[in-house]
Amino acid sequence: MTILDLCGRTARQHAAAAWFHEKWGIPEAAYRESMARSRAGEPVPRWYLALDGETIAGGLGVITNDFHPRKDLTPNICAVYVEEPYRNRGLADALLRRACGDLARLGVGTVYLLTDHTGFYERCGWRYLCDVLGDGETAPSRVYVHREEA
Repeated sequence: MTILDLCGRTARQHAAAAWFHEKWGIPEAAYRESMARSRAGEPVPRWYLALDGETIAGGLGVITNDFHPRKDLTPNICAVYVEEPYRNRGLADALLRRACGDLARLGVGTVYLLTDHTGFYERCGWRYLCDVLGDGETAPSRVYVHREEA
């Protein structure tokens, strides 16, 4: 399994945007635009894929805000997804560690994540911070925080 940072990898970005769109329903163009804005040496935005050969097994992104009102909680890990056949193998944790490690090396030691999951992110070393009402949501979601030194 290979974890690939999509920064500067325009050939992979189109397929990645289509994959993220399929998983989350956000317009493919929004993913392509965010991926195109990623730059070497800049922490946000960033996008990662876990590849099994040429097959996308999972992925995640790093954006300024994952559609919630707490603008002070930035940057945010978003769109974490692992395909069913690859689940329960530590792939999501590996993606999270890679993204957080890269961010720490770029000077961003604190990262946030908005989710409806309970328990999973704690097992990956994240700490529950608070609840927020996501944009357009009727029930609150959980915000987790991860701190890492470079």
